[in-house]
Amino acid sequence: MDISALNARGLVLIGCGRMGGALLDGWLKNGLEPGAVHVVDPNPRPELTQLGVSVNGTLPQSPAVLVIAVKPQMMAGVLPQLAGFGAETLVLSVAAGVTIAAYEAAFPASPIVRAMPNTPAAIGQGITAIIGNAKAGAPEMDLAEALLATVGRVVRLEAEDQMDAVTALSGSGPAYVFHMIEAMTGAGISEGLSPELALALARATVAGAGALAVHEDEDPAKLRENVTSPGGTTAAGLRELMDAEHGLPPLMRRTIAAAAARGRELGK
Repeated sequence: MDISALNARGLVLIGCGRMGGALLDGWLKNGLEPGAVHVVDPNPRPELTQLGVSVNGTLPQSPAVLVIAVKPQMMAGVLPQLAGFGAETLVLSVAAGVTIAAYEAAFPASPIVRAMPNTPAAIGQGITAIIGNAKAGAPEMDLAEALLATVGRVVRLEAEDQMDAVTALSGSGPAYVFHMIEAMTGAGISEGLSPELALALARATVAGAGALAVHEDEDPAKLRENVTSPGGTTAAGLRELMDAEHGLPPLMRRTIAAAAARGRELGK
């Protein structure tokens, strides 16, 4: 990441909630000077001024990057207020459902990169998918990737229409995993465990299995087979979980399809 250019020209962050705040923390930890950051937020966190960043002040006329991190429902009111940034400013959006075309209408001369990070970015364990418009060349894509890599892994998409599936899978996916922890906890309680013990076991099991899946970089089917002894307890549980009609695979297909469909609706 070209920290010197960012520090010289500035970075504007519109919205500093959970995701915007995670990104800001990542940038500052990686050398971006607080004085180069200009935050615009109607309800800023008190600690922002303690960090030394500008909050709701005068914005630079031509910042290196404009990062839009507001909720998609707010976008119609926010974009008209930002019109005026030109070809020298990279527009980077982390808002779900808002298409590149919507940003091009507001910033017709600008390189634009649309991104979909997820909430584990808050602890540097996120994954973000990005796609750029025709004006976003290699330097702009590299800069966007570097900014987002401060909070986790970054992947590049081949086409914007993949973004709805990404949003449904990795963007919304943490909520599915959290609900799985809830469900496992409830099942443990039903089998006689205390709520505290069931929750501790479910949390650690999901976290450990996820970390192992990343560490081993193995086909998850192989990892599943490694845990499953023929005729054992895991096999008995998997018969229910992997049922073709009522198990997890058809449920997950419906879940992700519903989320992707909603993403397409938000983009219209």
